Amino acid sequence: MLSQLRLMTWNVRSLRDDREAIMRVLRESAPDVLFVQEAPRFVRAQAKLAALAREAGLVVASGGRPAAGVALLTTLRVDVEDPASTLLTKTARLHQRGFASARLTHGDHSFVAASVHLGLDAYERRQHAREIAQLLGQGQSVIAGDFNETSGGLAWQTLADGRRDVGAGADLPTFSAKSPRRRIDTILVPAAWTVQPISPLEIVDESVLIEATDHLPVIVDVLG
Repeated sequence: MLSQLRLMTWNVRSLRDDREAIMRVLRESAPDVLFVQEAPRFVRAQAKLAALAREAGLVVASGGRPAAGVALLTTLRVDVEDPASTLLTKTARLHQRGFASARLTHGDHSFVAASVHLGLDAYERRQHAREIAQLLGQGQSVIAGDFNETSGGLAWQTLADGRRDVGAGADLPTFSAKSPRRRIDTILVPAAWTVQPISPLEIVDESVLIEATDHLPVIVDVLG
């Protein structure tokens, strides 16, 4: 069965590592929708994000610096409506957090997509997960990103409510890329969707993934 839609989420660590390795992973993975965490945030942030998208054959749908370093990138085959960069409640002495969202349509699939990067503080994660869930509402939505906790965490469970965790079956760790021990990144899709998770090791060599950044990507094909 052929894929209708490929989703991928990846923490690229502000492009501080091997850029060519990042580009190789993106080109060979060929996602239709890329959920980015730790996009560039400071000097020429949006220009760097646009360059990353362009070299990967994608466009910036929403986010980047206005969403505190998370972004949505798509191919031109995906229709984008209502792009938004939303800042979440700021916690004193901690980084500003936000999420990037848009309504995406690809073939028969129409849904709200949100790229998120939760923080290191457990209380803040729970608060932000509740905010994200409330703002996205009850419609068809995909939430993907770096949750900074494993699937038993309360923030993760809040976001996963009513959605399917595409990594739950294999439960493969995503962090760190060099020594994977914890699964803290995932894609949450509507429960009714039929999906096929794809191991990044099926696409590129492990050495390339290690050189690219400190997280392993999560990739899933949404089937008809």
